[in-house]
Amino acid sequence: QVQLVESGGGLVQAGGSLRLSCAASGRTFSTYAVGWFRQAPGKEREFAVSISREGGRTFYADSVKGRFTISRDNAKNTVYLQLTSLKPEDTAVYYCAAQETVLDFYLPTSFRYWGQGTQVTVSS
Repeated sequence: QVQLVESGGGLVQAGGSLRLSCAASGRTFSTYAVGWFRQAPGKEREFAVSISREGGRTFYADSVKGRFTISRDNAKNTVYLQLTSLKPEDTAVYYCAAQETVLDFYLPTSFRYWGQGTQVTVSS
């Protein structure tokens, strides 16, 4: 089992940047793939970015490709999500999720363990 804690959210103007962190505790983090999902008010949770266990494969939603970058430091049990060129439509609660074996990196249902989320608000 792994516990996840997100941090780094906040209020930023359009065009600005933030770096989110997902810190893990528990079993060896390098055995888990990690995904970032987001949920805006009144909308379903949607895929943003994910990364394989060793970081060799990354996956991005079209809406964030070229603006968001995921990376991981398994020695620090942490996954990072760099957000740049932020838009008001990026406003959402951002969740990180982890799972040892992932068949589809784009689906929330592929991930068993979830953090509590961190709010990102982008003002226009």
